[in-house]
Amino acid sequence: MNDVYILGIESSCDDTSAAVLRNGVLLSNVTASQGVHEAYGGVVPELASRAHQQNVVPVVDQAIRRAGITKEQLSAVAFTRGPGLMGSLLVGVSFAKGFARSLGIPLIDVNHLQGHVMAHFIKESDDDSSCPPMPFLCLLVSGGNSQIVKVEAYNRMTILGQTIDDAAGEAIDKCSKVMGLGYPGGPIIDRLARQGNPHAFKFSEPHIPGLDYSFSGLKTSFLYNLRKWIADDPDFIEHHKEDLAASLEWTIVDILMKKLRLAVKETGIKHVAVAGGVSANNGLRNAFAEHAAKYKWKIYIPKFSYTTDNAAMIGITGYYKYLDGEFCDISAPAFSKVTIE
Repeated sequence: MNDVYILGIESSCDDTSAAVLRNGVLLSNVTASQGVHEAYGGVVPELASRAHQQNVVPVVDQAIRRAGITKEQLSAVAFTRGPGLMGSLLVGVSFAKGFARSLGIPLIDVNHLQGHVMAHFIKESDDDSSCPPMPFLCLLVSGGNSQIVKVEAYNRMTILGQTIDDAAGEAIDKCSKVMGLGYPGGPIIDRLARQGNPHAFKFSEPHIPGLDYSFSGLKTSFLYNLRKWIADDPDFIEHHKEDLAASLEWTIVDILMKKLRLAVKETGIKHVAVAGGVSANNGLRNAFAEHAAKYKWKIYIPKFSYTTDNAAMIGITGYYKYLDGEFCDISAPAFSKVTIE
């Protein structure tokens, strides 16, 4: 069988990324991030789509060069079709269509959320065997999503539970913004939490039945408590920001892990993975390690470079779809909202 070279393109939010894989082994993964959004405290869709237009050609060019191949060697182009910001998606989708058409090779559409789960199957060498066995459970946590997924195959995933309002990453970002710490809030809260007491402050945890999540109540509790404390001490945040960050992180991780424990108990599956941008959080990674020791879980935690939005996860999903001949028509539109199922 000839080597299969997949070009992956990811442009769902504010990172423009391209990757090349050969037979599922990663050869290159190039990402251009956008610093322009920091001043606004969040991603500005119009600015994001314009930056993608500037970045997509050089990023794809670098990915192919670093892979040490020519574009004529590519077998197919895999791209993020959704979910995401429509303007950002359209740049990647349009480029992928034009590029594939110019080379006369197939197009493969990839669900962004499915890609995050499939990040565990990116191989860095031919003998890399670190991927989880099927079936496994995956806690998918990012700025826009918090869900527990049962994975039986790359194309057979079932959502067992998900957030009914805010996602975990969204709650962290909003609380960071309320504290005036900047954007993105995740890395800032993570860094401060390492120096604070996770039990210094108590915030309300929701009581949602089943395996679904809710983080809006926690966010409201955080805001109301902060207002009360600031009324007594105007410099309260500056005096307690490490403890606030640690307590917020501990509460969110506790909410996430309680539901995950329940999912393991209900399914009997003890192979447990984590994926998405929030999986870079040290508190969550430590909680996974503690649960592995206490409950005899076999855990799978991705490299930091595969946690945030990246094209390698799109490329590996595209590779499996290529092997099954799952191609898409050039008329396939982008989707701003779509579930993993």
